[in-house]
Amino acid sequence: MLIPGLALPLVACSGPDVPPPDDVAHALAEALAAVDVSGLPLDVGESVSPQTQLSQVVEPLLDASGERKHAVSVADVGDVTTTEGGGAEATATLAWSWAVTPTATWEYSTDVDLTYVPPAGTAAAEEDGAEPGQWQVVWQPDLIVPDLAPGERLEVERLEPDRADILDGAGDPMVTARDVWHIGVDKTAVEGLGEESAARELAVLVGREPNVFFDIVQAAGDKAFVEAITIRKKNSGVDFTVDEALDIIGVAAIPDTLELAPTSDFAAPIVGRAGEATAEVIEASGGDVKQGDVVGLSGIQQSYEDQLAGDRGVVVRVLPPGADDDGEEVREVFRVDPVDGTPVATTLDVGMQKHAEKVLSDVDPASAIVAVRPSSGEVLAAASGPGSEGWSTATLGQYPPGSTFKVVDGLAFQRAGLGPDSKVECSPTITVDGREFSNVPGYPSSALGTVPLRTAFAHSCNTAMIAQREKVAQKDLTAAAAALGLTDDEDVAAGVGVPAFLGSVPAKAGATEHAASLIGQGKVQASPLGMATVAASVVAGEPVRPVLVRETEGAGDGGDAEGEEPSESPEASDGAETVEGGVTADEAAVLRDLMHGVVTDGSADLLQGVPGVVGAKTGTAQYGDGSRQHVWMLAIQDDLAVAVFVEDGDYGSTTAGPIMKDFLTGL
Repeated sequence: MLIPGLALPLVACSGPDVPPPDDVAHALAEALAAVDVSGLPLDVGESVSPQTQLSQVVEPLLDASGERKHAVSVADVGDVTTTEGGGAEATATLAWSWAVTPTATWEYSTDVDLTYVPPAGTAAAEEDGAEPGQWQVVWQPDLIVPDLAPGERLEVERLEPDRADILDGAGDPMVTARDVWHIGVDKTAVEGLGEESAARELAVLVGREPNVFFDIVQAAGDKAFVEAITIRKKNSGVDFTVDEALDIIGVAAIPDTLELAPTSDFAAPIVGRAGEATAEVIEASGGDVKQGDVVGLSGIQQSYEDQLAGDRGVVVRVLPPGADDDGEEVREVFRVDPVDGTPVATTLDVGMQKHAEKVLSDVDPASAIVAVRPSSGEVLAAASGPGSEGWSTATLGQYPPGSTFKVVDGLAFQRAGLGPDSKVECSPTITVDGREFSNVPGYPSSALGTVPLRTAFAHSCNTAMIAQREKVAQKDLTAAAAALGLTDDEDVAAGVGVPAFLGSVPAKAGATEHAASLIGQGKVQASPLGMATVAASVVAGEPVRPVLVRETEGAGDGGDAEGEEPSESPEASDGAETVEGGVTADEAAVLRDLMHGVVTDGSADLLQGVPGVVGAKTGTAQYGDGSRQHVWMLAIQDDLAVAVFVEDGDYGSTTAGPIMKDFLTGL
């Protein structure tokens, strides 16, 4: 029969004249693209609903919202052939394109027959239900998909790639697939009071609030598995065993693998975690991410999601009628194999990172240890203590660096003509525009008066530094800081490979603010990473640009299916690049000498027993009402530069110093 719809404009004709079929062909393409053929003039040869058939066939190709991008266009309209009674026939070719995954497009063409119904009064126009004087679409399922037969439908299967590892500095897997147990209540095994007992007993065992967990279990479906906790099969870090959980009637343990770091808290703010996609992630993906998909949720796992996840594949099959019942063979019409993710290569030293985290494990305030290899700029450890509460104090903290900034002073002073043996005046106090500055409490009286710069540096004399404010302008401090890698340059920060802040030193300042800058306070800001970079530049004899994530070949397209070996970045292979105005080898040698004096004769003498030639600089920066201090220590040892920071402590020498000693001696 013929299904009349919204008729196309009628074209007047007489005798054998037949209008071209192009309009109906283009109208068909637009209707198919909109998945709505209800307004088309259709010639239906069988008892089917074209709209229902179209919707059922393409439904698997659409995402959950029905918005999967696809296009249908007219590729060609063939010659018109006249038929008896004034009718005509033609064949149009349609070009289809389906974006079945974000990286895979299924393109094909189909042919569709068109028939022309002549004007009223002709024999052909008198057929039952015919709309005279227009072209009709001969509806067949193979105009949707080539060779599609009546009753057949499509099946679309996503082919998941393997998520890639995050590698350590040696190129070994650091975050990789590790065996885990999902432990929870199996509601098919218990009911009623047994369900409540299982929920409450398991909650107590794993450390969850029993009432809250029971409410969750109770609200779940009758056949649900309600997870209470996921633990590693090895080094679980919990104080109970799987067997103890399974002794509870109604509790089950489901084996699985998850991408995990060596320990649950290993570099957690930096590495981040991957897990089941949240509702927000699913919504933001536009249908590309489905419930149950594993995605990066924070840190490197999230920032490098595309690289780690790889490219999903897809296979489209045609299912014959009853395929679900009799297992009749299906045919594959389109396939794109998945491309496994490409590893992200970091510079972290697993042993050193673990050691740093252990050293900080009992530090209550926010804290950090950052270790950098000066010869390459590689960040070997970037640990944030438990007091940081998940924040990467190591790479993102913004604090006044206190007297550790005197390393920057030391460079600026050299450029102003002051050397280690130049005489400076270290007075108990100094007043600038009415504001009095003093030295740290307990400053040795033997280091007061007219002393060599090296003595003032070793004991961290504030007044001697401030007294040079006429020789060293604020802009000179800014330049010296940048020369040592302490910069707010966005390109340098981006080169780290993870969100990072290095430092900020204003180029302009009033008199008292300039005085405060000379002792690393006022508006001077730095992160532990930034100050470790300063120390690294002193060792390297040139500005170091820190790097924590190396560039990886194939990262732009997901890499090779088997995974790519990480390529060395310029920072990792060639050291720091030449920076105009950067610290020179001769200048750095003087700074190393000054820092060594802090250990042999100054405020970091507790490091004298540490092996190797060690240099250091302590720092204390008052904050709030002036009664509390941020405390710092920098240290250099061979090809290693380290910054220790504690957000709230006594002094750099007494709070940060012992942490630094534990870290260096424990290596």
